[in-house]
Amino acid sequence: MNKVVTFGEIMLRLSTERHLRFEQAKAFTASYGGGEFNVAVSLANYGVNAEFVTRIPENEIGTCALKEMRKMNVESKNIIFGGDRLGIYYLETGAGTRGSNVVYDRAHSSMATIEKGAVDWEKVLEGATWFHWSGITPAISESAAEACLEAVKVAHKLGLTISCDLNYRSKLWQYGKTPSEIMPEILHYSNVILGDIDTAYFMLGIPKVNPNYQDTKSLPALYNKLFELCANLKIAATTLRYSVSASHQRIGGILFDGKSIYDAAVKEVTPVVDRVGSGDAFMGGLIYGLLEFQNNNQRALDFAVAACCLKHTIAGDYNLVTLKEVENMLDGDGAGLVSR
Repeated sequence: MNKVVTFGEIMLRLSTERHLRFEQAKAFTASYGGGEFNVAVSLANYGVNAEFVTRIPENEIGTCALKEMRKMNVESKNIIFGGDRLGIYYLETGAGTRGSNVVYDRAHSSMATIEKGAVDWEKVLEGATWFHWSGITPAISESAAEACLEAVKVAHKLGLTISCDLNYRSKLWQYGKTPSEIMPEILHYSNVILGDIDTAYFMLGIPKVNPNYQDTKSLPALYNKLFELCANLKIAATTLRYSVSASHQRIGGILFDGKSIYDAAVKEVTPVVDRVGSGDAFMGGLIYGLLEFQNNNQRALDFAVAACCLKHTIAGDYNLVTLKEVENMLDGDGAGLVSR
């Protein structure tokens, strides 16, 4: 049985209600989330054995986060305790032509102050088949970047498939290092990378190219540059997101396996309930698809797009859909009829 281990930060999410602006809010809705944890939740919902590794404070808020992991059926036996606080992010949900806004409050959090050697990765990854990380972890602090590099090196040595969602967040890279100084060494070990071509180029320190994703014939040469720079890369994928408004998104996807381009049909999503976490839903769907539909990259990509679309209809960070619901949409049932 496949086991996927994800590594990153779980945060307290405080969101305004009813699309209010921060200055209008008299109360915030509290929930939890975080890129790599969101991926683990998706996989657990699909029946995959998913484990999340992080560092949380040994206080009541840390305990609440731990209970949230258990509630979501995500294995948490290797959680590290330490540090002073759980990271927080504030969300102002957009509507119509007004986009959403995120304010981070995660400096000096338990995860931001994690150090290399804090996790016994040989023990944690024993029996696992897949390891997932994202570009958010190396962005929060230099010590978190070192811990992430340590993890992927052990995962590579043990023969796990390693995936990365590039997840560039300009508000996070604040500790004096740029992505191009940190990311290339970690990406060297990754087998599956999700992200926009220009984001990947930026993180690898090469000039952007402004790719035309509608011209699929031009894409192999652009993706091949990633394969040249990332020696262990086997799959490169991109979520295609055409934002009509905050309430109306068009979602598609591209996948390249070093030989062929796979293109998923664009789906209309309107109205959008919550866009946050939709990229993680795509990533979770892609990992599941690559594990379940081996040698059928088109099906894996289509599954990821369907999962991403469904997440837009769900409030909160997590993609709380069942495997059957994704498969129903994948097979053409997206009408939203009542299930009786």
